[in-house]
Amino acid sequence: MHRTLLPLLLTCALLSCSVSTPPGGGAAFVDDARLRAARAEPGNWLTYGGDYGEQRFSRLDQINEHNVAQLGLAWAFETGTKRGLEATPIVVDGVIYTTGTWSVVYAVDARSGELLWRHDPQVERRYGGLVCCDVVNRGVAVYKGRVYLGVLDGRLQALDAKTGAVVWSVVTVDQERPYSITMAPRIVKGKVIIGNGGAELGVRGYVSAYDAATGELVWRFYTVPGDPAKPYEHKELETAAGTWDPSGAFWKVGGGGTVWNALAFDPELDLLYVGTGNGSPWSWRVRSPGGGDNLYLCSILALRPDTGELVWHYQTTPGDNWDYTSTQDIVLADLTIAGQPRKVLLHAPKNGFFYVIDRITGVPISAEPFVEVSWAKRIDPSTWRPELTPGLDYQNTIVEIKPSPHGGHNWHSMSFNPQTGLVYIPAQEVPYFFRLDPAWRYLPGAWNLGYDFTVADEFPREVVSGHLLAWDPVAQKEVWRAQYTGPWNGGALSTAGNLVFQGTAHGSFVAYRATDGKALWETPVSTGIVAAPVTYTVDGEQYVAVMAGWGGAFALAAGDAAAAAGVTNNEGHLLVYKLGGDATLPVHEAQQRELDALPADADAAQVTLGNRLFHRWCGTCHGTGAVSGGVLPDLRRSQPGIFDILDDIVLEGALLQNGMPRFDDWLDSKDVAAIRSYLLQRRRALTDKAATP
Repeated sequence: MHRTLLPLLLTCALLSCSVSTPPGGGAAFVDDARLRAARAEPGNWLTYGGDYGEQRFSRLDQINEHNVAQLGLAWAFETGTKRGLEATPIVVDGVIYTTGTWSVVYAVDARSGELLWRHDPQVERRYGGLVCCDVVNRGVAVYKGRVYLGVLDGRLQALDAKTGAVVWSVVTVDQERPYSITMAPRIVKGKVIIGNGGAELGVRGYVSAYDAATGELVWRFYTVPGDPAKPYEHKELETAAGTWDPSGAFWKVGGGGTVWNALAFDPELDLLYVGTGNGSPWSWRVRSPGGGDNLYLCSILALRPDTGELVWHYQTTPGDNWDYTSTQDIVLADLTIAGQPRKVLLHAPKNGFFYVIDRITGVPISAEPFVEVSWAKRIDPSTWRPELTPGLDYQNTIVEIKPSPHGGHNWHSMSFNPQTGLVYIPAQEVPYFFRLDPAWRYLPGAWNLGYDFTVADEFPREVVSGHLLAWDPVAQKEVWRAQYTGPWNGGALSTAGNLVFQGTAHGSFVAYRATDGKALWETPVSTGIVAAPVTYTVDGEQYVAVMAGWGGAFALAAGDAAAAAGVTNNEGHLLVYKLGGDATLPVHEAQQRELDALPADADAAQVTLGNRLFHRWCGTCHGTGAVSGGVLPDLRRSQPGIFDILDDIVLEGALLQNGMPRFDDWLDSKDVAAIRSYLLQRRRALTDKAATP
């Protein structure tokens, strides 16, 4: 039966609200011992990756390859959102804790979908212009009766798990700089581990540990050095500083290396594994013109969770020049390799190579491409450094690179199944074109990449694809794939029922047989899924849950390639399935207005300028070529009056409460006029296309 509490949501839209929690809610009893033993408790989903090793494998098998075709919708909870939903729900003793856009938290009865409470941290909508990749949130952590939330504006909050009331709230970033938080916190040994994002706009990365009881900062590890005229915050930065050229003044921009997603913990080794991000700016020649590896960008760090001390590091992409973050999943597994048991770390970062790394020493065991890779020929096994492909320096020319900054694999969670021995990866094939921007200069609070935004003004769907890849990490080879037409498909969940679940960009939820990839069940969900599913039990019955809501970097920026997903109605939901479920999704009518033919009122030079300005300032949210990917409104289809008040919107913040930032620090009325001309020209092209028989 479909459940929705829209009147209650409206009543408490601005404040936390609560109703009684059902009996059996056990968040108060989630402690360190229970988190360490999460794999032995498959009826719950206690932490982001399902367990400290982030395997995203469930031992539940009530739903299995033989009966999965009987799966149906048990209930659907409407979030009331129309932006990306990326959260992995946490499930504790019959209660689901999950998040939506703008860092809103929901506690929902896992049996029925009834809302128990809702917490809105009241993020100022100006932060819509201070995040690279949508106003999303990937979930919460639960520990000793509290729910821990990383807020988009850089706050870390502890909420009462029964009511959603704020217990404590701390600011983890300098809010004068364009930091953001979209990641799910993790709890390790009584500490809340949290990082941040913002490298695209210009910040310095770090990961922090806060006392879960009090919110006091315990330690902080900076991933890149700061101002060379100032003392190092910790000894590891002295080593890192020697790998940067200070003539690039990287510290003024920030340097990057943000920790925005990947964490894992090995209690036996007492090591916390942290994935770090790209440089700021992206371009190596701008960031560090004299060269250098630029530690600890694009690296895996092994830290002591009590102190933040670095034990070892491995850098997947030295001197990163392409936004090849290592913030993708870090998965811990025990494998037999060459006849010997090995404690390994599995990693498939953006750069397209699948790494099997000894997690005790940090020394790789193997590294092979899992998608098409053009930037490097191989990872040299004598040095474990990439052997770069010659001729791809984009200082003076345009070069095509694979994978793109969207990655051969991005944040969409992969799953390791210890029964099949396979890793299931949301893989994608997306090219990209780079050229250095010779006129680049640092603009505080703006995008600061160092490359030319206007290399291409279209992103055709024909050049991209995506697939669910079943990968053998021992043999380092593909076993099977489920091919999709487009990329940016959801995270994976594997189960002891010999199943792999994944949502897709084109609006379906699918179950495959884990051993051979045969599709056993598929259902439409009305919008794209980018999040990862979880499974749990209540009263002995198994459920599968997933957040459905199209969004994120590719969906916003990729223009026609993202529009190919066909999302026309992006109503967000938490969807929960069970055997014999017979609920139906609510129907929301897609609205598509007729185009009015408006004149393109400028000459070619003004349209060209508008093209450049649009892709520099607008395209990252409104799409390459002004083609909407289905998340935000298609500007080519705007009502005519919008073009008349474009100055008010762009320069005065008339739509700030909708998340549309103002740009008067960088643009003026002449610039807006040029952007208007470009949009009208794109509208005219769309009108002409529609009129062609």
